[in-house]
Amino acid sequence: MSSPLFRNDAERPAEFGRIYPLDPEWLAKAPAEEVLFPELPIVDPHHHLWDLPGYRYLLDEFTADTSSGHHVVGTVFAECLAGYRPDGPESLRPVGETEFATALADEAASDDARPDVAAGVIGFADLRLGDAVEEVLQEHVRAGRGRFKGIRFATSWDDDPVIENSHTGSAPHLLADPVVRKGMAKLRDLGLSLDTWVFFPQLDDVAAAADAVPDLSFVLDHCGGPLGYGRYAGRTDEDFATWRRGVRAVAERPNTTCKLGGLVARLAAFDYRTAERPPSSVELAELWRPWIETCIDAFGPDRCMFESNYPVDAVGVPYRTLWNTFKRITEPMTDSERTDLFAGTARRVYDL
Repeated sequence: MSSPLFRNDAERPAEFGRIYPLDPEWLAKAPAEEVLFPELPIVDPHHHLWDLPGYRYLLDEFTADTSSGHHVVGTVFAECLAGYRPDGPESLRPVGETEFATALADEAASDDARPDVAAGVIGFADLRLGDAVEEVLQEHVRAGRGRFKGIRFATSWDDDPVIENSHTGSAPHLLADPVVRKGMAKLRDLGLSLDTWVFFPQLDDVAAAADAVPDLSFVLDHCGGPLGYGRYAGRTDEDFATWRRGVRAVAERPNTTCKLGGLVARLAAFDYRTAERPPSSVELAELWRPWIETCIDAFGPDRCMFESNYPVDAVGVPYRTLWNTFKRITEPMTDSERTDLFAGTARRVYDL
C-alpha cells in the first residue's frame, strides 16, 4: 500500500514533519531508564498500525513497544489511510480502515499477552459530504462492531510550503464550512466524536466549531499543533503566546478535550535527524514541559490524555522513553490526576 504520509528514504530523515521508517539501531542508543510508575495503567489513545512498503508496523511491532515496561492495558487506533477498500464508492473506501483495525483487534484479543488493541477505533469520513456522510458513518459503526468511536477530520493547513498539510485534504477555515458543519451534526446525532488535527494558527477554527455544535465531543490532537520548523523555526515567544492563547480558547469550550503528544516531528524541539542518540526522558521532559503543562493547566487533567502517536514518533524516541517523559512531567501531580491523564480521560471520551 502506498501513502502520502510516508517517505521511504534510505538515509536518515532530511525533513521535519514527515514520516520515516524507524531506525532500530539508533533507537537502541537511548539511555537506559527504569520505568517510572510501572503499575500505572495506560490507555494509549492515539496510535497507528500499517503495512507500507518498507515499513511494517502491525501487532507484533506494536506489542514489542507496548510490552517494553509500561502497563499498557488498552489502545485507540487512529486513522492513517490504512486498509482502505480498493474499490466501490469513493466515500465508503475509508470504511476499509475500520475493518482493518477491527480485524487486528480480534487477533490481539486472542493473545493474553497483548493489551486490548483498538479498543476504540477512530476512522475517517469526509465531512465535506455534509448530510450524506451519515451513510459512511453508519457503515463504520457496523464494521467496528462496537469499537468504532468517531472520526478524525484532519484540516491542518499552512501556507508555508515546508509545512506539509493534512493527508486527507485541507483548506483554510475548512471547519467553518457550512457543509462540514452539517457533517459534524451527523456525528453528534450518532453519538460519535470528532478528532481534530490543526496547526496552532487554526485553533480559533476549532473553538468556533465547538461553539457551533456544542453537543459534539471535540478532541484536539497533538497539543493543538505547535510548529517548530519552516517559518516557525526557533519557537519565538510570539508564536508560543499565540499557541497558548489558542489552546486556552479551545479549552473554554466544555465539549473539548486534548491529546498530549505528537510533538516529535512537528514541534521539532530536538533534531532527531542528526542527533547521535535519542534524548533521555529527563531531557525530553525539559523540552516539552512548557507545552504539555500549558495544555493541562488549560483543560485540566480530567480533559487531557497522553498519546504515543506511534509509530510516527518512533522517528525520535523509543516507546519506553516516551511514556517515562510523560510520567516525569506528572511527578508533582496527585494519583487521581495521573490516573485521568494516562487512562481515565481516554476511557470516558471514547466510552471504552
